[in-house]
Amino acid sequence: MGFTEKLEGLVKESWEVLKQDIPHSSLRFFSLILEIAPGAKNMFSFLWESQEIPQNNPKLKAHAVKVFKMTCESAIQLREKGEVVVADTTLKYLGVSKTPISRGIMLMQVVKEALLRTIEEAIGEEKWNEEMKNGWGEAYDQLAEAIKAEMKNHHDETA
Repeated sequence: MGFTEKLEGLVKESWEVLKQDIPHSSLRFFSLILEIAPGAKNMFSFLWESQEIPQNNPKLKAHAVKVFKMTCESAIQLREKGEVVVADTTLKYLGVSKTPISRGIMLMQVVKEALLRTIEEAIGEEKWNEEMKNGWGEAYDQLAEAIKAEMKNHHDETA
């Protein structure tokens, strides 16, 4: 069946809602990551200095926006090209080029769960449905696969 125009539309529509309150969504996103996997805090340099998630941390907000936006863009790529491609600069921005592959893969599953829960809360129960969840989930899964492939390439090149 593939990534349909309807799925892409649902992802884009919900992204527009999410963008309306990025500061709140960003904090919620990272709160959920740490709720699901408290040890993940050590993987985000901008969280090292604090015992809690800092409310006004611009790096946290920028990172969350990047994840939300990259996942939305992945949905667009899936619809247009049938695949997701990430650049090495994306790995550097996310900091995963320095992350051991096994830790990076574990974190990706945690991030997916936190991402979907954050979007569901932001969109609200009346608009959130299985199709929207599947659209975001598929876009994220394809993005994660592309990132894993780049991580492996980067690891192989530096090994």
